[in-house]
Amino acid sequence: MDSGISSPMRGLRRCATRCIGIVAVLLLNACASGVRIDTSYTSENQDSRALFLVLHYTVGNFESSLKTLTKPSNRAVSSHYLVRDEPVITYRLVDENRRAWHAGPSYWKGFTNLNASSIGIEIVNAGRVTSVDGSVRYSPFGPKQLDEVIALCKEIVARHQIKPDRIIGHSDIAPGRKQDPGPLFPWKRLADEGLIAWPDAVMVAAKRPLYEFQLPDAQWFQEKLANYGYNTSRSGEWDALTRDSLVSFQMKYRPGKYDGRPDAEIAALLDVVNSEQGMVLSKPRADSQPYTARW
Repeated sequence: MDSGISSPMRGLRRCATRCIGIVAVLLLNACASGVRIDTSYTSENQDSRALFLVLHYTVGNFESSLKTLTKPSNRAVSSHYLVRDEPVITYRLVDENRRAWHAGPSYWKGFTNLNASSIGIEIVNAGRVTSVDGSVRYSPFGPKQLDEVIALCKEIVARHQIKPDRIIGHSDIAPGRKQDPGPLFPWKRLADEGLIAWPDAVMVAAKRPLYEFQLPDAQWFQEKLANYGYNTSRSGEWDALTRDSLVSFQMKYRPGKYDGRPDAEIAALLDVVNSEQGMVLSKPRADSQPYTARW
C-alpha cells in the first residue's frame, strides 16, 4: 500500500532518525565519562599526603599476620606493606594513596590521628615474648628481612620526601600502648643508611658529666620529651606516661637499657636531640634506585 510519502521524504526521515541516534549516543558517552579534566597546569605549591613513615612488628607469624591485616574483625587493622621473614617477600596490602589502619590513637610533634598522614610497614616478627619463668625477651629480626625493610624505606622516603624526624616507630606515637618495633630494631643502621639523623656522639659525651653531677627533675625530662615529639604529660611527676615515653626513647637511642628511669646518659641524649646541631645525618639523603617489591 502506498503510504503517501515520496521517496525523498522517506530518505530525509531516515537521515533525521539516524542523526538523532548519533546525538543520543554522544550524549550518553559524555555523561558516562564525567567531567572533562584539563591537566595543562600543575601547581608548585604541594607535597605528598604521606608525611610520616611508621614501622611496626606484627607479633605473629606470616599466616596470622596476613589474616589480621587483610580480613575483617572486631578491631580491623591494616598496613600499606607487610615484610615477610621466611622467605623474605614484601607484600603491598593497601595502596599508598589510601589510608591504612595501622597507627590507631597516635600523636607525634603536634600531629594526631596519624593513619590519615602516614605509610605503615608491618614486619613479621614475634615481638615481645614472655617465657615460662616470667622473663621477657624480644625476637630478633633476620638480616635479609632488615635489608628488605631498609630498601623499602628508602623507596618510600624518596617518593614522598618524608623528613628524617618523621620516620618513627609505633612506640613513638603511642608510648606504653605499643612497644614495636622494639629494642632490637636497628635504628642506628637507618641512621648509617642516611634515612634518619642520629645524636652527635661527641656532644653526648661532653654533656654527660654535667648530668652525672646533677640530674634534672621530672619537669625537665617531660619538656625535653615533648619538644622532641612525644605526647607526654607536663605534671612535674614521674607518672606512667612520662616513663612510657622515656622507655620508647631509650629503645631507639639506648636499646641496651630501657627501664624508663632517668640517668645521666639519657639526659645527655635528650639534651642533644633537642639542640640545633645535635642531630646529624651521616650522609646526604638522595633518591634511591627503584625498589622492586615482590607482591
